[in-house]
Amino acid sequence: MNESVHNPDQYMFGFRQIITNGKKKIGILLGAGAPVSINVGKDAWEPLIPNVVGLTRAIKSDLSPEDLTVFNEIESSIDDKNFEKVLSKIRALADVIGTSRVHGYDSKDYIKLTNNICNSIKKVVDRELPVSPTPYCELVSWINGINRKHGVEVFTTNYDLLLEQALERVKTPYFDGFSGSRNAFFDPSSISRNDLPPRWARVWKLHGSIGWEIGPSNEVIRIPHSQNTSMVYPSHIKYDQTQAAPFSSLFERFKNFLLEPDTLLISSGFSFADAHITSKIIESLIANPSAALFAFQYNKISEESFAREIAMKCPNVSVFCRDGAIINGVEAKWRTGILPAKNWQTIREEYFKGEEFLLGDFKTLTRFLATAGGEFGIKFEDIPLESIHQTPDLFPPQKIENNKQDA
Repeated sequence: MNESVHNPDQYMFGFRQIITNGKKKIGILLGAGAPVSINVGKDAWEPLIPNVVGLTRAIKSDLSPEDLTVFNEIESSIDDKNFEKVLSKIRALADVIGTSRVHGYDSKDYIKLTNNICNSIKKVVDRELPVSPTPYCELVSWINGINRKHGVEVFTTNYDLLLEQALERVKTPYFDGFSGSRNAFFDPSSISRNDLPPRWARVWKLHGSIGWEIGPSNEVIRIPHSQNTSMVYPSHIKYDQTQAAPFSSLFERFKNFLLEPDTLLISSGFSFADAHITSKIIESLIANPSAALFAFQYNKISEESFAREIAMKCPNVSVFCRDGAIINGVEAKWRTGILPAKNWQTIREEYFKGEEFLLGDFKTLTRFLATAGGEFGIKFEDIPLESIHQTPDLFPPQKIENNKQDA
């Protein structure tokens, strides 16, 4: 009986060449798992910023008993429970119920509850990036370390300012869609253009930021060291045009990036449970076979159901998990073979130890990016990204019989 296996060395050899090629259009998608990789605990692991589950727990612990009761009642009515969906429903109720009461709260009460939740979120995610080397610093080191034809675009659903701190510490210029200094205003027209120098990084906060607030003219502005807790998040309901504008423009930028020819999106710390973002990815990648998504997941394949689903729908999505991968729609376990280059064993140890693939950890991935070099054989400058997925003899799935293979 034949069984497919994936050789991690083949894919990481090609990936290493791609990330050191300054001609490729590369984007990074960061989810809540990214800051979790930074440990600030002494005796036990304590993430700098918790994931969605941890953040939801922190919000609940900070709410008053009355607010917590309403929060729990709304959460119980939602299938995929997380604080963003609860917040969306709370805002929907605040918009429509007026003086009527739902779960004992009227519209004014729900507005106060929204502010209390945002205040709790800000307390948790408003953290200073540690001085010691961090994954964000190593990501910036990789961004700066290559003479690029196209600027790196970072899309993130996180509200924190860790990436901005890392960029500013080494004086890397970046653009986030806002112009100005005192009350920086959002400029949608500048997002749609690609006229910035390649050395400028692009930072797109798809779910808003703790640095944003509603300005005097009811538009979203960015203020240095903002203390306003009325943060702006996307919602499953339709806001008025001024509040929806930043998100509609940012998501359009995300979609347009995926529709550009020969682009690579690298995701880390992202579960693909966000239906809004996932649907945009699927729609764009199906329409553009020359683009590719490399999703580096922390868990085993069986625990990454959302990532697995998108990889089965789109052949240009590769999902790399701890125990195996889904590549070209083929799900298989990892199995190493002959080293692809001299001295590759040292490099292999950066991404594969024992039987486990390690780059699903944001910290390990950024170290791999920062230390990547182009000295190993094949150059990929003239090979389109779709070749990695569609050319069978470039990276063919391996076959083994009766679960046996000669190294």
